[in-house]
Amino acid sequence: MTPSERWLVTLWPLVQARLPAPPARVVDLGCGPLGGFVPFLHSNGYDAAGVDPNAPDTADYHRVEFEHLELPERVDAVIASTSLHHVAAPAEVIDRLTTTLRREGTLVVVEWAWEKFNEATAHWCFQRLGQEDGPNWLHRLRDDWATSGRGWRTYLGDWATRDGLHSGEGLLQLLDKRFERRLLAFGPYFFADLADTTDADEQAAIDAGLSRATRIDWVGAGR
Repeated sequence: MTPSERWLVTLWPLVQARLPAPPARVVDLGCGPLGGFVPFLHSNGYDAAGVDPNAPDTADYHRVEFEHLELPERVDAVIASTSLHHVAAPAEVIDRLTTTLRREGTLVVVEWAWEKFNEATAHWCFQRLGQEDGPNWLHRLRDDWATSGRGWRTYLGDWATRDGLHSGEGLLQLLDKRFERRLLAFGPYFFADLADTTDADEQAAIDAGLSRATRIDWVGAGR
C-alpha cells in the first residue's frame, strides 16, 4: 500500500463520520491521481465527483482546477483534504466554496499546520523513515536541512515560503470567516510517510510529548 493509499484508508472513517447521509452529493476537492475519497464515497452510496487537474480520466472526475469548475447545481458537501495549504489564492478558493455548497451544506477540511512542525517532531519523524519505497518528501526535507547549516525553525520557514505553503492558522481564519465552524481538532499527520508507523503510533507520541499534532480536522457549515 502506498503512502497515499494509507492516508486515504486511515482518514476515510473520520471523513465519513462528518458527512451528511447518502445519497448526498459530495465533491472531493484536490482528489489527486488516485481519485481521493471518491471510490469510498461511491461504495457507500454517495453521489460523488472529484476535482483535480491530475484526477483520473473518467466520468466521475473533473480534470480542472477548482476555480474553473462549473457545476449544474450546488452540492451537499465538499471534502478538502490537504489541498488548501498549497493553492495559489486560498481566500478565493474558500470564497468559491461558499457558492459551491448549498445553504447549510457541510465542508470537511483535513489540513496541515506546518508551522507546528517543531524540531522535536522532525527528529521523531526522521528516525522512522524507511527506504523500501524510495525517498519521499520527508527524506528530502531531512537531507536538505542537514546540508543547509541552518536552525530548524529558520530552515522550515524558508522551505515553506519557497514552496508557497499557507499556514494552518491562516487557513483557519479564512474558513471561520466564511463558514460556521462545527468542529476543530488536531491529530497525526506524518504516519503515512513513515515506516511501520500507524496513526495510533503517532498519536501515542503526541500524547507522550514526543511529537506535535499537526493535522487539522475542521468541519463547517454554509451560512
